[in-house]
Amino acid sequence: MKGDVEIHPVSSTIRKVLVVDDSRLQRHILITSLKKWGFQVVEAESGEQAMEICRTDLPDVILSDWMMPGMSGLDFCRAFRALPTEGYGYFILLTSKSDKNDIAKGLDAGADDFLTKPVNSHELRARISAGARILSMQRELSEKNRVISETLDKLRKAHDAIDKDLIQARKIQESLVPEFTRDFGASRVSLLLKPCGHIGGDLVGMFSPGAGQVGFYGIDVSGHGITSAMMTAKLGGYLSSTYFDQNVAMESRHESFYALRAPAEVVQILNERVIADTGVEEYFTMVYATADLNSGRVRMVQAGHPYPLVLRRDGRAEFLGEGGVPVGLLANVDYEQVETILQPGDRLLIYSDGFTECRLASGGMLQQDGLVKLVRRCDVGQSGQEFLEDLFWELRQIMTPGQGMEDDVSATLFEYNGM
Repeated sequence: MKGDVEIHPVSSTIRKVLVVDDSRLQRHILITSLKKWGFQVVEAESGEQAMEICRTDLPDVILSDWMMPGMSGLDFCRAFRALPTEGYGYFILLTSKSDKNDIAKGLDAGADDFLTKPVNSHELRARISAGARILSMQRELSEKNRVISETLDKLRKAHDAIDKDLIQARKIQESLVPEFTRDFGASRVSLLLKPCGHIGGDLVGMFSPGAGQVGFYGIDVSGHGITSAMMTAKLGGYLSSTYFDQNVAMESRHESFYALRAPAEVVQILNERVIADTGVEEYFTMVYATADLNSGRVRMVQAGHPYPLVLRRDGRAEFLGEGGVPVGLLANVDYEQVETILQPGDRLLIYSDGFTECRLASGGMLQQDGLVKLVRRCDVGQSGQEFLEDLFWELRQIMTPGQGMEDDVSATLFEYNGM
């Protein structure tokens, strides 16, 4: 080796160098310089012996002769690259070959660099320095990948825990609607609740104190996710179908029975309670209605919720309501109450904007006219829960393909047939 000078170690990146050559003299020349530069050096006189060394302790840099008996340097390089290891060794082939095809073969086999014999000390030094830079970048990348992998693993575990909690939260939220259809004499109330995620911000419900009276509602809390779901849980307590003493829509009469409060009064009470809750920024839209099963009289308040749809038995469809201000948005709001008379066979549909603001494959949104068309498509001998499920199925068919639900979808259907 010509021009051999003593130089300080290239980099702490390179710990061990493996020299592979069937010539003892060539190995000695290379090893002498490498040790002067401060490297730990191991040697092998054949590719087979070198592979045994590599399987035991992977070197950082390999200097291997191309032409060797038995396993050539090219074969050794291929076998080395095939080792199941996470580390990387920088492979330099020593050769007298300079043909471009030979160099291409070496690169295909996995070689990183080439040195032409006889090896020049300065050139060897430069090639090892280049290898040190590559190894440094590779190890830095490996370390970052390790950190990313560990972080992703932690995130997966956290996601799994959150997912598990959300599944449980969904079960709790589903318990707010203990039954999805119920007959009240000859009349019936049916409910539909389809959150766009594990949990949602819509709520539907019904209750009756008896005596031919029934109350039912649809609620849509602002926003999505956990905060909205927590709000529905609170509202479910305010409108409990089980504990009438906690239900703000009920009032005790003579300590012997319960009666339904007027819808305007109920919504006003809810508005005052939500406004009084400090730190609560959520508000909600709502339709709350009461029905007298003897007369068919329906009293209703629309508080920012979509206009309820009356489906008359003669095929007419009409929207009711006064619009109104969402609940929990402004203090001291007077809510307008509207009334209508239902005849046996008439139905009242309360629905969330998950229907009317659904994005369609044809462009735009469903809106009110589209909802009426959708209802008529389902309105063939179906009633109650079956009608609502078919309505939701039809909605999914006309949504933008490949796009999931952007909002919760809910509905309450009151079918009036007297007592």
